[in-house]
Amino acid sequence: MAVMNKYKLTVASSIVLGLGTVLAVSLIARARHKAVATPIAITPVVQINPDDWKSLVDAVNRRARNYSGSVGYYIKDLRTGDVAMSHTENVFLSASLIKLPILCAAYEAVQEGKLALSTPITLQRSDLKGGSGILKRSPIGSVYTNRELLELMIVHSDNTAAELLIRQLGFDYLQQTFTRLGLLDTEIHPDGFNLSAKRVVSDNRTSPRDMGLLLEKIYRRELVSPEASDDMLLILKHQKLRDRLPRYLPTGWQIAHKTGLLRKACHDVGIVFSPKGDYMICVLTGQDANYREAKRFIASVGRITYDYYQGGFHRPIYQSRRHESPQIAAS
Repeated sequence: MAVMNKYKLTVASSIVLGLGTVLAVSLIARARHKAVATPIAITPVVQINPDDWKSLVDAVNRRARNYSGSVGYYIKDLRTGDVAMSHTENVFLSASLIKLPILCAAYEAVQEGKLALSTPITLQRSDLKGGSGILKRSPIGSVYTNRELLELMIVHSDNTAAELLIRQLGFDYLQQTFTRLGLLDTEIHPDGFNLSAKRVVSDNRTSPRDMGLLLEKIYRRELVSPEASDDMLLILKHQKLRDRLPRYLPTGWQIAHKTGLLRKACHDVGIVFSPKGDYMICVLTGQDANYREAKRFIASVGRITYDYYQGGFHRPIYQSRRHESPQIAAS
């Protein structure tokens, strides 16, 4: 009886062991099948010849063609005059990019004696605006000079600061000054500051070429006056939003820029100061499926230009959420 029981135990153990082996072989086969069926994608390296501007032009064009929304861009080497551009005359909803021409018009008003940078403005409850900015959290009765309001309007894209400045200048004066400054496509309207995600009757608008015109004049110290241009450039260098053009900015480089985001429009325009030379880059998008993808697209165009100016190799990369910032209305 003991021998019989030992025999049965041995047979059972062999069956279990056999089943385990079959199961293990099956799992290994499945794993191998999955590995073959799902190959690892290798991200291609795009060679950009740092001595051939056309290689940069081609790389940006390829990237823009793959974007799902509408795109206009204007990139210019401020030393050589070389240009990469597409749809520069297309008109986009400006979102907070309108604050850049407001900045320029304000310094024009200072030059004309219509506005004083040192004038103190006392914050009232009725002044507070939603969306981007920090003044909406400031104590009522706080006092700011117009120079401080201009910096807040650009650095934090502050809607309350913009409102306080527009109230002093007036929409008519601003539109007339935009025209005098040479802007062909830029419009400003009260409705344009409505933070609704839906379309408004008369929205603020601009184009890559208009933004490029202002930036280049500021860079060359030709907008209003050399001193005014220097101050505007300083303000633009302090911009806090870093999730678009500055996202992959190499260490030690500087960028002076302004962003915009509202009603499926997402933009960033600026001047980059690199060891190889300074250049202007304006990227405007519209009809965006979502803001995250729009920001990533703009960041990737910036990345291509950085790679060109620092050696010539560009590897498109999958971007993590590590540097994602919260979506801010009209920023």
